[in-house]
Amino acid sequence: MRRSAIARTSEVPESSLDFGMPKTKTVYRCTECGADYSKWQGRCDTCGEWNALVEETIAPKVAASGGSSRRIGGARSLAEGGSVAVTPRLRDVKGSNAQRWKTGIDEFDFVLGGGIVPGSMILVGGEPGIGKSTLLLQVAARLEAEGHATLYASGEESALQVKLRADRLGDSAGDVSLLSETNLETILATSAAAGPEVLIVDSIQTVFTADLEGAPGNVGQVRECAARLMRYAKESGTTVFVVGHVTKGGGIAGPKTLEHIVDTVLYFEGESTLDHRVLRATKNRFGSVDEIGVFRMTEQGLEPVANPSELFMGDRTSHASGSAVTALLEGTRPVLVEIQALAAKAGFGTPQRVATGFDGRRLALLLAVLDKRAGLSFAQLDVFVNVVGGMRLVEPSGDLAVAAALASSVYDRALPSDAIFVGEVGLGGEVRTVSQADRRVAEATNMGMKRVYVAERGIPKRVSRDVELIGVRTIQELFRRLFA
Repeated sequence: MRRSAIARTSEVPESSLDFGMPKTKTVYRCTECGADYSKWQGRCDTCGEWNALVEETIAPKVAASGGSSRRIGGARSLAEGGSVAVTPRLRDVKGSNAQRWKTGIDEFDFVLGGGIVPGSMILVGGEPGIGKSTLLLQVAARLEAEGHATLYASGEESALQVKLRADRLGDSAGDVSLLSETNLETILATSAAAGPEVLIVDSIQTVFTADLEGAPGNVGQVRECAARLMRYAKESGTTVFVVGHVTKGGGIAGPKTLEHIVDTVLYFEGESTLDHRVLRATKNRFGSVDEIGVFRMTEQGLEPVANPSELFMGDRTSHASGSAVTALLEGTRPVLVEIQALAAKAGFGTPQRVATGFDGRRLALLLAVLDKRAGLSFAQLDVFVNVVGGMRLVEPSGDLAVAAALASSVYDRALPSDAIFVGEVGLGGEVRTVSQADRRVAEATNMGMKRVYVAERGIPKRVSRDVELIGVRTIQELFRRLFA
């Protein structure tokens, strides 16, 4: 009998021994689109991304007690689906346009579109050690000095470490309130009690909520913490800054939905060997996108650079071959940058194609066009292209400058030091027009340039008399003018 009792006990189903506690389950969620799968697979069927599924532990929903079982529009009862909301007409919606807060850091305010919008949520991402915490601590100091109460919640550093950084800054951050905490509920409760106008969370990968299982930084924790911070910002009117780490690919760590949740996404970029940093807006609901602000890293912190063109053009030599200048348009700001090219005899069977700050596929296209349309063969030459200053040449308006720099290196003849090249090169060797050429020419005039090579059909009408506009139709015509 004793043995049979033990046998009967061992046969009790496991579900009857959980004492009514809800069981957690594991799903695999795509970090790009958020689709859920019951098991891991290499490719997401929804968005097509590879190796984007990560494991996430979730708790099942608690069944609602009572309520009608009547379905409305395929949903469950009103008790489970929510209540009927008021739907006013858009013409009846009233409100006031809140004035933006100025931080006094001109480049930072410029990237945001004129200042900080109250009640917004801003995500700042960048490489480790690039200066994200330093920048936001300076912003907190400036806002506190302007009378806007600021709470700095640090989850990565202790209070002493933050104080040591604050003591090195030129801006006094002694009045900024500091909270060393990683629990989201504690951060929100402290912020609600203190009532600051600005809340800075450093960083979102270190914050966790006790309502979810899993370590801080996983997909579920990052998404849920960001959603609650966004809800808190909209309900309380507090501006929330969130620091985010980046992955090896350069994107912000965590789910892609993190960037969709926030109002503004700022990327802090820069080479570790250079003393300047670039703050770029890749998303902004309250201003233009792709604006940049340039800062210089000093012992007193980050100092804004009012004229980025002067910074990128300061070390240029006028007598070296393979150097050309072009005018980029970063958002609404034209910036002059130098492009260097070097074509040397290949030491191995397969020539190298190395591009820094320039798309490698675009470089291959331009080399093919120069070979086919201009008679410049690079089959036995190593080609190196570099955009000076750590800038990235994304728009096609720099094609003409890259082509001119490559030809200058092949012929070993320097280009005019007071000339810039603005235009897109087509597959037929034609030079195409670019947008807002008048603003690019105006920036070149301010920097002392005397000649501008542009597409013949896109010559600006209203320019200064101090600059000569030279229209070219093809790259062959450009090379004849430069190296005839």
